This record gives sequence, C-alpha cells and structure tokens, in this order.
Amino acid sequence: MDPIIFTIPGTNFSLHWYGVIMAVGIVLAGMIAEWGVRQRGDDGELIWELLIWGVPFGIVGARLWYVLNDILGGGRYYLDNPIKIINLPEGGLHFYGAVLFGALGAYLYVKRRKLDFRLFLDAAAPALLIGQALVRPANWINQELYGPPTDLPWGIAIDAAHRIAPWTDTFLYPVDSTRFHPAFAYEMLWNFLAAGILLWIALEYKEKIKPASIFAGWLILEGFGREIIEFFRPDQPRFPGTDISYSRIVAGVMILVGIFWLLIKYEVIKVPFLAAGPDKYKLSRPAKKRKKG
Repeated sequence: MDPIIFTIPGTNFSLHWYGVIMAVGIVLAGMIAEWGVRQRGDDGELIWELLIWGVPFGIVGARLWYVLNDILGGGRYYLDNPIKIINLPEGGLHFYGAVLFGALGAYLYVKRRKLDFRLFLDAAAPALLIGQALVRPANWINQELYGPPTDLPWGIAIDAAHRIAPWTDTFLYPVDSTRFHPAFAYEMLWNFLAAGILLWIALEYKEKIKPASIFAGWLILEGFGREIIEFFRPDQPRFPGTDISYSRIVAGVMILVGIFWLLIKYEVIKVPFLAAGPDKYKLSRPAKKRKKG
C-alpha cells in the first residue's frame, strides 16, 4: 500500500496516510478525553481548547525526541543535515516527545485558565493509549516498527527497501518467504487492553479513586508495555555498550514514577516534601448537559 495518498501536481506537497490517520487518532482521543472530563463533573468542551495548545507542542516534541534519540544512538544524519530536522513530511516522530511537550502545552493552558491539571491528566490517560493504538496501522502502511523474523501465522512481509540490518540480505532472508513480527500490532493490542483497565478502574471506583491516580496507572501500564515491545524493536538506538534502548530506560523510569506516585497519593509512604494532595478535583464549572434530540 502506497504511504502517499496523493501529490498535488507541480508541487512537493503530498498527503500521507500517516498524517491522516494521526489526525483521526487525535480527534478520537479528544472525544474520549472529553467524555472523561464530563465523567468527572467538569466541562468536557475544555478539552478542545486544551488541544489547541497541546497538539502543536506535541508535534514539536515528538520530532525533537526522535532526532535526539537518533543522535544519542550514534546517528549522524541530523548532525550533518540540520535543516532536515524541520522536514516533517520525511517522517520521524516519537510518542514520548509528543506526550512530554504536549503535556507542557496543556499545562500552560490549564495554568492560564486556573483549572485542575490532575483532572485533565486522568481524563487523558486512557485517551492517550487509544489514540496511540489507532495510529499504529499507519506503521504497517509505512512498513516500519517490525521485529525479528518469525514463523508465526501473523507474521508480516517487509519489502527489501524497508529492511534494516541484519535482514537486508535477501538471499538469507528472501522477500517472498520471510515474515516479521508486527511489533506495531503488539503495541496496539496492549494499548487497547491497558486503556480498558484504566477505564474500568475509573468507572468501578469512581467515588474512591484519588485525583491523578489514573494518570499514575498510565505511567505504569505504558511503561510496562513499552518494556515488552522494545524486545521486538531492533530499530531503536541502544545505550552505548548495552542492548538496552533509550526508550526502555525511559519506560523503566515511568514505571517507577507511577508506582512511587500511587504510594504517596494513598499515603502508603510519606515523603516530607511531597504531599498527597487533595482527594477531590477542583472543578471549573458544572459540565454542560447535552440536549436531547
């Protein structure tokens, strides 16, 4: 399947499936987050204002993280061609950068409006997982995010032009018969499962769960899933002298932070300079009721 939907004649502008699918994923994630805000008693429409801040920050962060990840892994492409850093149509975004910078943009909006950031973190947590999962089919179209060769029935074909070492030798790994682990699909399935777990907890224990706990759960589940998926991601730059990718290091930190966060929040442990915080969200105004048709 061609990654490019169409190119405007006489120009360099092309519409890519990745961009279209990502846009759809952002909108659907926004709808889920809007529902999450309403479930917590606030105005769900605030999510769309927040996205105006969060999405541009997130795109910039996703690109910068990808570039930094490549450089730390020993790549010279962006050091030798710095202008390529801003060439987004070329591809190359990283989810962690999108979340980090997107959260920064969202925080600036929330701070400006004097809203409760914890409420939006909890509402966004399952939405992030679902949105990320919905974008993964674009990786199949681009023939990327695959793992080692496999004989399993769900293995996918990768053409020679998209092979990475050591599978570029088509004599040893024939194009017609070699199949690879669809790492993107594994991550997609895990994300749906993790989102389901968070949504179930949020609904089942709605009156008992403390603010920011769902987001802490996201840190743990996202981190755990990435630790597993990274075993199927030979394309990720490794920390020098090890077989551990930088993404696995970040994922490990996320798990520890999420666990530590919950222990403090539920006062299992007490740290003098870290308070558990209020047990209720601070609402901006009552959620708007939808008109019945």
